Amino acid sequence: MHEHLDNLLSLASTIILGKERQIRLAVCCLLARGHLLIEDIPGVGKTTLAHSLAHLLGLNYQRIQFTSDLLPADVVGSSIFDGNTHSFRFQPGPIFHQTVLADEINRSTPKAQSALLEAMEERQVTVDGETRPLPEPFFVIATQNPLTQIGTFPLPESQLDRFLMRIELGYPDRRSERALLKGEERQILLERLSPCLNTETLKSMQEVAKTIHASDALLDYIQALIQYTRESGTYQIGLSPRAGVALLNASRSWTFMDRRKAVLPEDVQAVLSSVAGHRLRLATSGATDSRAIVAPLLAEVAIP
Repeated sequence: MHEHLDNLLSLASTIILGKERQIRLAVCCLLARGHLLIEDIPGVGKTTLAHSLAHLLGLNYQRIQFTSDLLPADVVGSSIFDGNTHSFRFQPGPIFHQTVLADEINRSTPKAQSALLEAMEERQVTVDGETRPLPEPFFVIATQNPLTQIGTFPLPESQLDRFLMRIELGYPDRRSERALLKGEERQILLERLSPCLNTETLKSMQEVAKTIHASDALLDYIQALIQYTRESGTYQIGLSPRAGVALLNASRSWTFMDRRKAVLPEDVQAVLSSVAGHRLRLATSGATDSRAIVAPLLAEVAIP
């Protein structure tokens, strides 16, 4: 099982150069059955990373380009009238795929963004009073441009909270950028690669990751982190119970990827900025960098 996982990480690193940690965090998020938000400026590989993961995981994949005129029905589908049967027939939208790339999600209006809320939380959609389940596994990988760029709409807190993790890619280092300049197009390289996992193997990994042991002392540490965000006055709003569960699930997946049987505080700290950074706002600063946002947590909350 871990051989498949190592192969996945290795192949993804041949497409997205010099971003091993971000790739590892992205895979960790998917193993925890979470949704992933990739935020950065255009052109650094956000869409390529999402496409690479979907391809290498062997999942069916659909991209939705979010624009200002996108409607909820363009995402979830709608009922259309069939002239042959003289009845309405539901036409599924692109959300009915195992992996959905919500590309530039914050370029659409909050009304269009809201089409993802039920799907991401309950893995189902309700249209015309009928609830329809989504495929399993189901992942949303969204890309987002910085809010300082023209034509963006901020994601509501309820939408941000649906994403288990937010990561940033950043510029490549000099060596990786030279390899990009001298090499072939990433899309051509990706097409040559075969999927290294299948749906059943991925589900098995997810089930094993859920069973990783978390001691009472480890849970005490997670609760102390959550309590600090609520009571210290450092943050405008504290972490929700959903965020606590997300932090535990991500820590377990990180531990599983390291081939260990029990979660350590170091595992929690490894994923903390990606899990909590987009859910917290400093009370005295407008900082948006995830590491700066969680720095008080790491500095002030002692490990039991």
